[in-house]
This record gives sequence, C-alpha cells and structure tokens, in this order.
Amino acid sequence: MPSRNILKINAPESYYHVYARGRSRQKIFRDEDDFAMFLNLFERYLSVEQKVDAYGKPYPHLRGDVSLLCYCLMNNHFHLLIYQTSERAMSQLMRGIMTSYSTYFNKKYKLSGGLFESRYKASRISSDPNLMHVSRYIHLDPKNWMQYPHSSIHAYFMGADEWLEPAPIIKLFGSTPVYADFLNDEADYKQSLKTIKDELANKL
Repeated sequence: MPSRNILKINAPESYYHVYARGRSRQKIFRDEDDFAMFLNLFERYLSVEQKVDAYGKPYPHLRGDVSLLCYCLMNNHFHLLIYQTSERAMSQLMRGIMTSYSTYFNKKYKLSGGLFESRYKASRISSDPNLMHVSRYIHLDPKNWMQYPHSSIHAYFMGADEWLEPAPIIKLFGSTPVYADFLNDEADYKQSLKTIKDELANKL
C-alpha cells in the first residue's frame, strides 16, 4: 500500500511540506560538499536569472512557478516548505533536483541504484496557522537548531540568497523578532504537533 503522504493533490496556488529520506535510512549527505551541491540545485532552477549548463544549454527556469520558503537538510533526510503557483511546477523542480543529486552522489561515491527511499512525499498545508507551525517544525528539526548550518534558519535573520523566499512566512508574523519568539515557544510547539500531524512527515 502506498504511503498516505505520497503526493496525491497537485494544486496550483498551494503550500506543501515536502520530504524524503535515504534508502534504508542511509546518509544522503556525507560531507559539506554534498550539502552545498544540493542547495546549488535550488539556485540552478530558482534564481532570478536563468542558469545554463557547461555547454550553454539553459536549465528549466521555474522562478515564479514555484518557491522555496524554508528548508532543513539532515544527514539522511530533508524537509522543504514549497509554494507552487503553477500546477506540477513542484513536481518538475523535485524531479530535477532529486535526479541530478542522485547522479552526483552515485558518481562521487561509486554507487549505483536509487539513493532515496522512494519518490518524494508531500503534504498540502491547509491554513495560514498550519503554515506557520510547519515552518517552525522544519527549522526545529535539528536538536541544536540555532547553530545548525544546513537549514534556512540563519537566512531568516541575516538575509537570504535570491533562490530562497522567506518573505511569505515572515509576513505572517509581521517581523523577524516575532518569528524568533514563535520559534522559542516550546510549549506552543509541542501543542501544535497535534494540530498539524497530518501535514508533517512520517517519523524519519
């Protein structure tokens, strides 16, 4: 039976919590270069100006069709918060990223076969309050989340690369200090997990 969280609804003008993990829970990021490569793929597809490959062939330019609002990359899985304007833009983005990254990873480590456990999974987010809570869930995934280097948390307070768009989340709170207070509200965070459980990943 397929997982209930494998993407079934692919609606325009919608927010999604997207997640995937390594096959058999193996590491999908082994060193700093791996983390950097994965993020470079977002830059490839989501930069303001269209990117080209080494031969001058343009990559798909998805800016305006899909946005990355926040992320957290862990050793054996990742979480993303995505907004798609156009139907199937998210699918195109994730297919490009996961295929390209798997090719890079297998070549680098002399492996073959699938890197990820399955196709990415996605849960559509049903309301603004749940969107706020899911962004916090993603940022708080690492135990040392304030110092963790492989999430978008620092971009929220120190400025983001152009391919990352935190503004829709910050707008819900009015300012970054209010968002910081929200992140640090441990009691509210634990309570919110019951509310948004259907919009979160299965335990990774």
